[in-house]
Amino acid sequence: MPTSKQLNVAVVGATGLVGSEMLKILAERKFPAESVRVFASERSVGNQVQYNGNSLKLERLSESSFKDVQVVMFAAGADISLMYGPIAAESGALVIDKSSAWRMKANVPLVVPEVNPNDIRDNEGIIASPNCTTIPLTMVLEPLRQRVGVERVIVSTYQAASGAGRALADELEDQTEAIAARRKPEVGATTHQLAYNVIPGGWKPQQYGYNEEEMKLVHETRKILHAPDLKIAATCVRVPVQVGHSESVTIETTEAIEPEDVRSILERAPGIVVEDDPAARTYPTPLDVAGRDQVFVGRIRKDLSSERGIVLWIVSDNLRKGAALNAVQIAEHAMEMGVIK
Repeated sequence: MPTSKQLNVAVVGATGLVGSEMLKILAERKFPAESVRVFASERSVGNQVQYNGNSLKLERLSESSFKDVQVVMFAAGADISLMYGPIAAESGALVIDKSSAWRMKANVPLVVPEVNPNDIRDNEGIIASPNCTTIPLTMVLEPLRQRVGVERVIVSTYQAASGAGRALADELEDQTEAIAARRKPEVGATTHQLAYNVIPGGWKPQQYGYNEEEMKLVHETRKILHAPDLKIAATCVRVPVQVGHSESVTIETTEAIEPEDVRSILERAPGIVVEDDPAARTYPTPLDVAGRDQVFVGRIRKDLSSERGIVLWIVSDNLRKGAALNAVQIAEHAMEMGVIK
């Protein structure tokens, strides 16, 4: 992004999968960083991480860590964000938080730049970045909602191991190698063996048999779209894939729409790529979209059970657009809007 202004940036949680991706994306997009400071857990202090061809020493997080920093990106847990986010904001930095800590707070905007960029202006020092399944879903829903209205959404997610962090990603590799060697896989990072399996749960249970991940998807989607009464139900499933969340989505629109018109609308929507020719076996898969920034959509078809229903398939890289890239884009938009002083 071309600009003469240079910022001091901090990344909290820089050794995790999302924090590492943030550093990579800041460099790739040539974010105007005068300096980048990196923070991680106590056991990592003093170690180094790579940024733009340089080695950065990991620092200890404290209340005085944010002096003269204009942007702080949090890629650590909710507890860290709740503790240090307000301190960073009070020091004058814009906080962009990837955890669930601030997403549903009334005075904190929850932002997908392709969907609700104007909400960035309404911040009080903290902006939340949504869950890795919410981001691609809202990017698909919003252009359809603007054209024909959306009344009801049913979504099932197929979520990669990396969405749960490095521990499960590594465990999936270990389990796969153990099975190949005819050894018994060890299970520790989640509730069930993930290799050669799918797990329809593992998140914290909530009301009516739903879990925390499913309700995040419901509540966050409503908040981003400013549609508190949107009818939406979710089922979240962990699958033995390293990177790339997929979603099977049924959308009931207010006005009837044909699949070819949905394709046309989504082809023009920012950040979306339509790959949809089942006869030629063209549709997005996690393996193909890993490392790519866009949200990919395919399998667009009529819902045969509804006159106003559309069914489609969404895939995106959960570490990039689902997490790190979205946070960096928020910072870019905030600069362009003059929100970062």
